[in-house]
Amino acid sequence: MLTRRHFIAATGLAALGIAGGVSAAESGAMEILRLWPGEPPGGGGPHGPLKETPWGVVSNISTPDIHVFRPEKPNGAAMLVIAGGGYRLISRKAEGYTAAKWLNALGYTAFVLTYRLPGEGWHAGPKAPLADAQRAIRMIRARAADFGIEKERVGILGFSAGGYLAGLASVRSDFQSYVPVDDIDSEPDRPDWTALVYPVITLKTPYDHTSTRRQMLGPHPTPEEVSEWSVETYVNADTPPLLLVHAADDPIANVHHSLIMEQCCEQAKVPVEFVELPKGGHGFGMSKPGKPSYGWSDHLQSWLKKVDAAGT
Repeated sequence: MLTRRHFIAATGLAALGIAGGVSAAESGAMEILRLWPGEPPGGGGPHGPLKETPWGVVSNISTPDIHVFRPEKPNGAAMLVIAGGGYRLISRKAEGYTAAKWLNALGYTAFVLTYRLPGEGWHAGPKAPLADAQRAIRMIRARAADFGIEKERVGILGFSAGGYLAGLASVRSDFQSYVPVDDIDSEPDRPDWTALVYPVITLKTPYDHTSTRRQMLGPHPTPEEVSEWSVETYVNADTPPLLLVHAADDPIANVHHSLIMEQCCEQAKVPVEFVELPKGGHGFGMSKPGKPSYGWSDHLQSWLKKVDAAGT
């Protein structure tokens, strides 16, 4: 159950090129659902419309939401996808939409989260993105019948800073990041399985030079704040089964982030697998042909099949 895997050649969906990029027009996003019925918890936030580059990178997020991607042949399971961007922006197209289309090809209904960025003036500070992630999981379960999914088959996939947020949502499901606002908040927010790709995990030294850490806690956080907002602090026996994917040469989020998470999961007897790529750098998303990271998604495919079957 506790397995370290090393990267091997591409096969399956990756070899067919399904992991390639898609345009916003081709994204297949059938619905956009606002997370909150009114103002997001805590108040504050940026003014003006959402900012989006031609490459699908978004910021100035005043209205957090989820984009729904429905597969042609649904398998009854769902995945919340959280893209990264150092908590300064969100790489929604390259990491979010592309992953959603890849998941659709496997039959998963995918939900791409547009979450609040702590540095954009939200009074809730670091609680703001966590509240959005928890609310999104609850909303998916609350509308399970509408989406044609089973409440007990809801996973989460996060990249980089989105991996940090997915990690927090996975280990802090008992933390009330906001006051409940409606019946949706009666649903459980713990994902059934979690995949973290080149994630930020710890905010502690010597791995404290990430944009995620600066945006979450500012330049001079206390040791207590650093510990409170480090993912590994909360790993316990209730943590969902985990897949970790990281390149050994990652210059942004050191591979030790995943090594730390793997060790904590092993100590807590949480099923964990770690796919360590010799090369790949950072930000490779689902990857493309010719890249050193190409084919890693085959491991995700086989792992999802295993953990989904184990829970059904």
